[in-house]
Amino acid sequence: MAIAAVNAPTVSAWKGRPRRQELAWGNPLVYFVALVFVALMIGPVAYIVIGGFRSNAQIAADPAAFPSPWQLDSYVRVLGNERFWVAFVNSVISALATTVGVVALGLMVSFVLARYRFRGSAALYALFAAGLMFPITVAITPLYILIRSLGLMDSLVGVILPQIAFGLPTTVIILVPFLRAIPDEIQEAAEIDGCGRMGFFFRMVLPLSMPGVITVGILAFIGAWNSYMLPLYVLNDQRSVTLPLAVQQLASGQFSTDTSLILAATSLAMLPALAFFSLFERRIVGGLTGAVKG
Repeated sequence: MAIAAVNAPTVSAWKGRPRRQELAWGNPLVYFVALVFVALMIGPVAYIVIGGFRSNAQIAADPAAFPSPWQLDSYVRVLGNERFWVAFVNSVISALATTVGVVALGLMVSFVLARYRFRGSAALYALFAAGLMFPITVAITPLYILIRSLGLMDSLVGVILPQIAFGLPTTVIILVPFLRAIPDEIQEAAEIDGCGRMGFFFRMVLPLSMPGVITVGILAFIGAWNSYMLPLYVLNDQRSVTLPLAVQQLASGQFSTDTSLILAATSLAMLPALAFFSLFERRIVGGLTGAVKG
């Protein structure tokens, strides 16, 4: 009996050890599914980028083949096109202005909702949360009428202001938990040291909420850079179009059969957004994780 009692834990421990060693690297099925999803995400992007290095004859002969030989003609033609650079500058202006507006206004609204209690604060926060259910495509017709009435047609301002408005709900939802997580003791200590509300905001709140600020800034930039529906309705002048519209004009204009040129232009147009997302991917995940924990 004593021997059995001594050996029993040893047997159970021995039975459990191979199972732990077998799952040390995780379930192979999970890795396989993850690789399939990664391939589905990267595949179209890689096809577009590589397709720009092919000629139209190569694409017509075999749409799925690799370039043989590799050619830079399409990329050179796009980079040498003045319309492309005009659209690029317009996209940079639109994306940066939208990002600054979304971050500045969203941070101020979130600070008030998170740090102060007043009548209607919960309803105001619920209003911003409800804004997530109404994308810009739902309101495009009344929004177009409003922009036309204000005389903002063919102007980047007519695109920037609505993008800021529709970017605020996501910004507020992400930033409010960050600002609520700041202990009240820090604010009390700052007030004792003679720090006012503005000083507390810039010296304490802004540095502590920087992960969330970076997250909403990147999301706002990528959303504004890829915006297509609103500029399509507002911008008709060739001098004010953004990159998505410029690429669309290549596809439906005089280069409608130049598939290689369209692929090259699409690759160059999405490059800044991909670079931003790749460089700040951890910031985005960290910011969203902090918002969920808050």
